[in-house]
Amino acid sequence: MDDPVSVYDEAARQLVELGNRLADADEQADLNDVADGLLAGAVHFWLYTRQPCDDLRCEDCAPLRTAEWRLAELQQVVDEMARTSDYFHSPGDMTAGSA
Repeated sequence: MDDPVSVYDEAARQLVELGNRLADADEQADLNDVADGLLAGAVHFWLYTRQPCDDLRCEDCAPLRTAEWRLAELQQVVDEMARTSDYFHSPGDMTAGSA
């Protein structure tokens, strides 16, 4: 699993499986709560991995040098992931067309 794409895909797959296991383990569980908890953990981990180094001139860390810049980057990543998701559009969307 040295290929970054494989690591990415495996992480995403395991997170979905975890959500399914949590939902299956508690029939009363609100799926929205399960999803929000998974998202909270993912956000915390993402922010942890994007902490800038101690070198104030580090070019790799420059876009992540402030909390607001990290938040903007996170929002951009989430937007892209959501828009490319198979679940972004739903037949129940108010803007869904009918032919």
